[in-house]
Amino acid sequence: MSDNQNEPRQYDAVKGGQNSIPLNAAVLGGISGVKSRLAAPAIEVRIAALSEALKYGEAGVDLIIGALQDKSMQVKSAAFLLLKDRDEEKTKQCLQNYFPIFEFDVITVDSHGRENSRTKSFAHFFPEDLGNSIVLEMVYISGGTFMMGCPNDEEGVNYQQSHQHQVTVPAFYAGKYPITQAQWQAVMGNNPSDFKGEKRPVENVSWDDAVEFCGKLSIQTGKKYRLLSEAEWEYACRAGTTTPFHFGETITPELVNYNGYGPYAKAPTGLSRQQTTDVGSFPSNAFGLCDMHGNVFEWCSDTWHQDCNGGPTDGSSWETDGIRDGRVGRGSSWFNTAIFCRSAYRAMGWVGLRSPFAGFRVAVVFA
Repeated sequence: MSDNQNEPRQYDAVKGGQNSIPLNAAVLGGISGVKSRLAAPAIEVRIAALSEALKYGEAGVDLIIGALQDKSMQVKSAAFLLLKDRDEEKTKQCLQNYFPIFEFDVITVDSHGRENSRTKSFAHFFPEDLGNSIVLEMVYISGGTFMMGCPNDEEGVNYQQSHQHQVTVPAFYAGKYPITQAQWQAVMGNNPSDFKGEKRPVENVSWDDAVEFCGKLSIQTGKKYRLLSEAEWEYACRAGTTTPFHFGETITPELVNYNGYGPYAKAPTGLSRQQTTDVGSFPSNAFGLCDMHGNVFEWCSDTWHQDCNGGPTDGSSWETDGIRDGRVGRGSSWFNTAIFCRSAYRAMGWVGLRSPFAGFRVAVVFA
């Protein structure tokens, strides 16, 4: 407790411009008070001030736009969330400078693998500069609620995937692609991959290796990078779909790098490339993420459980119980047939396992 009886307490109303402003104080002085709080050293104070700025029309929006240049990525992200749905041209241009937009086609196919829709979409991302012109693109994934797992009548279903349950996933940022060999080299200083290529996904990395990468990347950037939770991964893969694949009822080798000798549904047999391919070689899903099906299995943070029954419903990683040295892999790989590439398919790998089938992508949250 402070000995200074004149010092404002938490939740006290104070005048805008005071040097020390409690986080939950109601600031007097209108927009001047908001400006004062946006200059406060505490990140939480600056974020709270952004929401209040919306009350002051165009002048308030200008303050939020200014916060896109804040030194804290948490504050920048909070400003982005307040601005991303606004239609003013000035706002759109400023967002493009700090959270650029990229456009892409969203494709769906029928059970024969024939394209039945193609629509234009866009997503926001921020570029993480790793040096030497190597950039990690982190795509904004809006939060939402979905049914994790698959129905009992889905082709290829087994007990590990059939316990459907509702999960609410908060917003986060996910790598547009699996981590590439160039990105791995930039952070770790080596390249363990069998199938060499700067733009190919790194493979021959264990779960432990992936966690080490996230730790080093976090130190290098000052952000908290990590693996996706299993729920985040499936939510990000589905991108609002409920079909076996985000492409629809099946996949083809023109859409995914997998073993086309084993087709799904009524799709014809196709080729098997028998190696990884450059990330982004195939169409993305509705979130703008590429290679969610095939190419490489992607390590998730969760410990392995035989099914998802009883798992978290808030999108967090399931770390309790389960097989501690077993971790979840999602998405399947170039080696596997289509049935293993489904959005709901789950696999286990030991934490020290390295193989040419396994890679990972990263997530980051600003909250």
